[in-house]
Amino acid sequence: MTPEQRSRCMAAIKGKDTKPEMIVRKYLFSRGLRYRVNNRKLPGSPDIVLKKYRTVVFIDGCFWHGHEGCSHFRLPKSNVDFWKHKIAMNMARDYANTVDLELAGWRVIRVWECEIRPKATREAILSNLYSRITAPHNAEIHYPCVIETPPAAAEPTTPYGEE
Repeated sequence: MTPEQRSRCMAAIKGKDTKPEMIVRKYLFSRGLRYRVNNRKLPGSPDIVLKKYRTVVFIDGCFWHGHEGCSHFRLPKSNVDFWKHKIAMNMARDYANTVDLELAGWRVIRVWECEIRPKATREAILSNLYSRITAPHNAEIHYPCVIETPPAAAEPTTPYGEE
């Protein structure tokens, strides 16, 4: 492809209301779930937010989010360093958003584009997604917190009586 053709192709890629997103949203709606779409108040602006279940769903494209081991993820042969950096930054941002959401008490589910692409396995994947969403969610997550306070400047570093 010429640079102009490549630019036109990349500019045409949508970030919202993609075909995989629409498939998942239609399925969840048909099963009676109600949700919000692309909530910008939450980290990462999740594709689907189910407040009742305290769950967010991201539908990730295999190329843009670096799906390892997937046949749909292949780096372009031109400008390789740019694409490696771009995809690595996307993956790091996804991880940070997942951690932020989980610390806020949200259950985070990621669905890959390649999982719902083949019609033969789509129903099973979507049924599993529905089960994961409606399963009981333990909102109380306890993280062990060990904080060592350094001694103040006026305090001795050795315990009293052991001099």
